[in-house]
Amino acid sequence: MEADTLCRQAELAEQCGYESFWLPESHFAGTPSIPEPMLLLAAIAARTTSIKLGTTSYLLPIRNPLQAAEQVAVLDQLSGGRLILGLGRGFRGDMLDAFKVDPREKRQLFEQTLDAMKRAWSGDIVGSEEHAAVMSPLPLQQPHPPIWLAAFGPKALQQAAKLGVPYLASPMESLNQLEKNYRLYYDALDEHGKPRPQEVAVMRTVFISDDSQLCGKIHQKLSQMTSAIKVGNMELAKSWIVGNGTQVVNEIREYQQRLGMNYLIVARPRIKGLKPEACEQSMRQLAALTAELK
Repeated sequence: MEADTLCRQAELAEQCGYESFWLPESHFAGTPSIPEPMLLLAAIAARTTSIKLGTTSYLLPIRNPLQAAEQVAVLDQLSGGRLILGLGRGFRGDMLDAFKVDPREKRQLFEQTLDAMKRAWSGDIVGSEEHAAVMSPLPLQQPHPPIWLAAFGPKALQQAAKLGVPYLASPMESLNQLEKNYRLYYDALDEHGKPRPQEVAVMRTVFISDDSQLCGKIHQKLSQMTSAIKVGNMELAKSWIVGNGTQVVNEIREYQQRLGMNYLIVARPRIKGLKPEACEQSMRQLAALTAELK
């Protein structure tokens, strides 16, 4: 993904009044790959002034804890404290294999890495007492940027609840599945004695157009793409919101009513041949319709 394209998208999002701009992390996926979201968000930080900058899945098991902690701190300082740190573990076998991560150990590695990062952000000595190294700079947001956790499946939901952080719902699961996920997550929060985070966040592909034929094509393409994705034994179903303004508003309201959703992270359809102008117009329309959703 070209940095200039992402910067222009973020600039437009800020102009339209969006609260945040998010990037995923992906490896070995060809042109759409985003292997270093922090570097791209640093470029976006230089081209924007107020919009918050988030990662949907900064993958900790594949990273050195101190280097990751330093990257986060530098970006938080560079952006003026605008970073939201959405974390993930990774689920693709080819990626975990390439980074020599045993899938059975990824959750343990995740927690060990996050613990080490938090110690570094607190100003504790890292390494040996003899050398007494302390990380610098520390994050601008103290004790660290807000941490959210992308979760896909019961074990990941338990981990999010154990940490007491907002659960960032998958963009690939249906609304029915998300209802079940949130019940599991809330039950797990109660088990661990953690309060419910204020943020109820969902990632969705959203597209608005009055062109019913175009919307139909996008529905068809997204359905084909979803049917080709296999994640364990989980069955994936419709997980996008596509239609005219009224249809999209009604669907978003259903998410609000059934989940209590108060934070929607919007992705544009990644479909070959879909004109950038159509996506930009969709972004503008959705921004104009948000008043109806509050």
